[in-house]
Amino acid sequence: QVQLVESGGGLVQPGGSLRLSCLTSGHTGEINAVGWFRQGPGKEREFVAAFRWATGRFYYADSVKGRFSISRDRDNSAVHLQMDSLKPEDTAVYSCAAGRPIVSTIQTVRGYTYWGQGTQVTVSS
Repeated sequence: QVQLVESGGGLVQPGGSLRLSCLTSGHTGEINAVGWFRQGPGKEREFVAAFRWATGRFYYADSVKGRFSISRDRDNSAVHLQMDSLKPEDTAVYSCAAGRPIVSTIQTVRGYTYWGQGTQVTVSS
């Protein structure tokens, strides 16, 4: 089992920044990637960003490229999502996920086994 705990959500004005963190614990040897997903009001859960440390590759949704960046601590104990130039449409519950997705599933919900509880991000003036 792997446990994931998110932190860092909150209320921010348009154009502002937030940094989300996902702390990982447990049998982390079972995973090789961590992703961030979000679910806005009345919307389906969607992929935001992911890091696959087996290949050192980063993945981003088109809607956040150039504004969000994902990083990890050297010991893989935490993965962070830096969110800049936030827009009202970024408002959502953000969840981190972990697992062993393959290239074709790393941007999909089904690619991940473990999920955090989520943290609310609200972008509003």
